[in-house]
Amino acid sequence: MFLKQTLSERDICTKFITPALVAAGWDIQKQVREEWSFTDGRIIVRGQKYSRGKQKRADYVLFYKSTLLAIIEAKENNHSIGAGMQQAKEYADILDVHFVYSTNGDAFLEFDKTKTGGEVEKEISLESFPSPEELWERYATFKNLTPPQQEIVKEENHKDETDLAPRYYQQIAINRTIEAVARGDKRILLVMATGTGKTYTAFQILWRLWKAKTVKRVLYLADRNILVDQTKTGDFRPFGSDIMTKIQNREVDKSYQIYFALYQGLTGTDEEKNVFKQFSRDFFDMVVVDECHRGSANEESAWREVLSYFDSAVHLGMTATPKETKETSNITYFGEPVYTYSLKQGIEDGFLAPYKVVRISLNVDDGYRPEKGKVDKHGHEVEDRIYNTKDFDRTIVIDDRTKVAARKISEYLKLTNRMAKTIVFCVDTEHAERMRQALVNENSDMLKQYPNYVVRITGDDEIGKKELYNFSSVIEKQPVIATTSKLLTTGVDTKMVKVIALEAGIQSMTEFKQIIGRGTRLREDDGKVYFTIMDFRKVTNLFADPDFDGDPVVIYEPGPDEPVVPPTPPEGTGGTDDPPGTKPIPGEKVDGVDGGDGPDGNGPGGDPSNKPKKYYINDVAVTVANERVQYYGADGKLITESLKDYSRNKLLLEYTSLDDFLIKWNESERKEAIINELAEKGVLFEELQQEIGMDMDAFDLIAHIAFDKPPLTRKERAEEVKKRNYFEKYGTGAREVLQTLLEKYADEGIGSIETTAVLNVKPLNQLGTPTELVKLFGKKADFEQAVNELELELYRIA
Repeated sequence: MFLKQTLSERDICTKFITPALVAAGWDIQKQVREEWSFTDGRIIVRGQKYSRGKQKRADYVLFYKSTLLAIIEAKENNHSIGAGMQQAKEYADILDVHFVYSTNGDAFLEFDKTKTGGEVEKEISLESFPSPEELWERYATFKNLTPPQQEIVKEENHKDETDLAPRYYQQIAINRTIEAVARGDKRILLVMATGTGKTYTAFQILWRLWKAKTVKRVLYLADRNILVDQTKTGDFRPFGSDIMTKIQNREVDKSYQIYFALYQGLTGTDEEKNVFKQFSRDFFDMVVVDECHRGSANEESAWREVLSYFDSAVHLGMTATPKETKETSNITYFGEPVYTYSLKQGIEDGFLAPYKVVRISLNVDDGYRPEKGKVDKHGHEVEDRIYNTKDFDRTIVIDDRTKVAARKISEYLKLTNRMAKTIVFCVDTEHAERMRQALVNENSDMLKQYPNYVVRITGDDEIGKKELYNFSSVIEKQPVIATTSKLLTTGVDTKMVKVIALEAGIQSMTEFKQIIGRGTRLREDDGKVYFTIMDFRKVTNLFADPDFDGDPVVIYEPGPDEPVVPPTPPEGTGGTDDPPGTKPIPGEKVDGVDGGDGPDGNGPGGDPSNKPKKYYINDVAVTVANERVQYYGADGKLITESLKDYSRNKLLLEYTSLDDFLIKWNESERKEAIINELAEKGVLFEELQQEIGMDMDAFDLIAHIAFDKPPLTRKERAEEVKKRNYFEKYGTGAREVLQTLLEKYADEGIGSIETTAVLNVKPLNQLGTPTELVKLFGKKADFEQAVNELELELYRIA
């Protein structure tokens, strides 16, 4: 006989909760996920290393088909029945779950979110837990789903041979979209951060609707060939090639069910070029609009004509960056998003890579004014005014500025990883070419082994575009650095990009979000866990804008009698980064002012008075005026104050006094646990060490930064221990092990000596096997006790 109060939480689950679920009719294999870690834990970068924050883990999540219905939080029996309710509610909000339970094995406390009044929380016995059908009926009633609508929603996800299930946020997006379609909604918007699997989510939506025979024929629209091809051969592959086709060469075969098309391939200036009109208006049941923040957001766009023609179909818009301006609005067309999953949430959950920002200011950036009568290298007199970062490379080119920017990018790669995939965003295609040349000269040593180490990838460069696949590839080593202006802002799945350099004055929030999205994809197995943004134009000020990670709102919606004023068309002509066979979207700014067709950018398109399109200055010295690193904080914002002040504030939230800190430090069996916990809360130890410039232990960093105590280096602490002849009480062999551990501490820090795993690495493994070394102290517990005593000696001076 056992006492219930002595059982572990896991035993409570096994002996009481799981049997209660089985008795209520729940299929443990198909309908229940036990101990489900639904997040991966935030990536915490620590110098050249990284760790993961805590995963969010639910004790039980209950499914009906593919709908998340209930969550159960279990506690040991010495807790109250409702002790887990607060945590369960928090997780339920994240998971979009409507039925919430807490239990200690005696009974359940139920919170029913579908109730708007009365007894929303009540205690029920273990024997009274509701069946799957009862909870589903409650859910369907709350959602006002009719029996035919329920049948649509009940259709299950596609499962491949790996049995890979959608992530929690994908599942929410899938379910909400299918419920909206089942209810008869015609315009649906999904907002999901770049790298979170929008295409996979769209596939699961269409799969379930197709299997339910709600949707028979689908048109998938995009504006980049690479988006269409990636989708057809990737996530949508389970549909099978026999029912999928890509509309191209203006040829239409109406025998397929899933059609992929470029907007540009469907429309044209002449009526006969409008390929989409070869289909009847009601041919498609659903139209999926990928990256809908572009053309379809604009009411004046030719793209909108396609959507208007297939007006009877369900229109599903997908984007990471819904466009909301005076002239264009996704929300006005599609309605409020049925679900939004932000970049901030993706980083917090550990599904997206965090970033750090290196902001570099050059001496000319605050204003360059040419002396009177100044002529550029082509003999043009330079207009007398003050030029700043908005002008550089758009109206005036300072050669040395390009060279210094290229040098700083190259220096960063040399200090970190010469093979880190890097995108340099430039003002226009001509600027991208000059930057390519400057980067080639800075990395000439790498070109011997990698001829395509640096390339320009722009829409008007056929050779560069051929390298787009290799640059995006996880396997291909080169190109490493790509200069561009627009082609790589959206649509390209640049999985391994580790550096984004901003050498263009981006002002559009939509474009900025898309650019940041080029680096957010996480490839942990391939060594991509974070990325760096090098900002030469103060573009990253946009991170502080509430719109960066806020909910999209309609900026302006014209009244019924108020015409929409189309935006000003882009100035100038010249190469853009659009793929071949595409055209600028009417009403959409493509690339501002591009370089002209002359070698110096001063070809047609200049002022009739012979004023050049750009001035080129080659005799102004440019230097770095200021360089600052900003880190991604635990709150999802960049740390803008000094790292030392930021860390002091974080530490003082944890420890009220030096004594409080000393007590907690000494009581902790593993100091590394304290370090990891503080790192998760935003204290960046490795970066602090670099800023302060001393090889300090985490202990001394905390004492020095938070409590103004004079610090000791690790080597100094190790020397203090040696002076006290602390090792004399041990035998020769044990003494040598402890002295070696002390040296390892001096080199690497306290975390390196706190586990027996240290006995497997140099120089300890050169003294004997782990078993042999432990025997020098007696038993394993004796060895661990000796290490604990060594730690006490290390910090005794405090």
